[in-house]
Amino acid sequence: MTIKAALLGFGTVGQGVYEAINSHREQLTKRLNNEVEIVAVLIKNPNKKRDIDPAVLVTTDFEEILAIPGLEVVFEAIVGEEPGFSYCLRAVEKGCHVITANKVMFAKYGKILLKKAKEHGVRIGYEATTAGGVPVIRTIEQQLQVNDIQKVEAILNGTSNFILTEMREKQLPFEKALARAQQHGYAEADPGHDIKGKDAFYKLMILSQLVFGSQPRWDQVEVKGIDRLTPADIEKAGRKGLRYKHIAELYRYGNTLKASVKPVLVAADHALYAIEGVNNAVTIYASLIGSITLSGPGAGKFPTASAMIEDFASGYGRLPQLV
Repeated sequence: MTIKAALLGFGTVGQGVYEAINSHREQLTKRLNNEVEIVAVLIKNPNKKRDIDPAVLVTTDFEEILAIPGLEVVFEAIVGEEPGFSYCLRAVEKGCHVITANKVMFAKYGKILLKKAKEHGVRIGYEATTAGGVPVIRTIEQQLQVNDIQKVEAILNGTSNFILTEMREKQLPFEKALARAQQHGYAEADPGHDIKGKDAFYKLMILSQLVFGSQPRWDQVEVKGIDRLTPADIEKAGRKGLRYKHIAELYRYGNTLKASVKPVLVAADHALYAIEGVNNAVTIYASLIGSITLSGPGAGKFPTASAMIEDFASGYGRLPQLV
């Protein structure tokens, strides 16, 4: 039997999902006891050339996607709140499992989607929204069910981490380090969300909902970027054995959730001190395990695609069957 899947969006992440499913077809079939087939791709620009099998429906109309008989899974790789939220909601109401990488949308609407999915007996997979290929969502959901999680500290944006590494190792000013990040494809032409902390903020809010079942008020979260740091700042820190890291922190203080995203000076004994380049890392402080740090590639075509596909594959056996 074939599991029919649709792909919403064919940018960097969407292409990665499409290519990964095709290149890892044998592994998926062995894991799921069924083949997985991308039967449709939703695109924005119909005139752009894409390397998609002619047998696959390529459309700009989401209604055509919903009308596919026996559609079971939707991989959502759209940027921004809308139309991503509306598409995910309608897919869930149709009875499809949804796997999303849309951090902005999920930070705001994840609670609604998870509730709606429960009502319809399907699953929302959102591992790819936070820390790219690092399996932090699955670890918290499956391996830390009894532990009382007290605090989370994380490097959640690979672009900022790469820039800070370049500034320290090569003594580059911020602007030149940013240019290098753009040359390597780690930063967008407009890198504002990355360097000013908004990208990490959205990811932290997703973790907050998962860990504590709620989020702090968004307007009360301190969010500072790295764009004001100078080589002199970084050199001065280095002389003291310290490094600047762009850290997202979340913890409960009494009955209040506290959160921040900002440059922080850390010493060599800090769990995030050695996290370099485009890597992400999440340190979880919990009642039984003490602390655990997960690290790995935080962004890019295949790390994010890997997170989406592993999320889908790992959830398949624990759900109402996708048939």
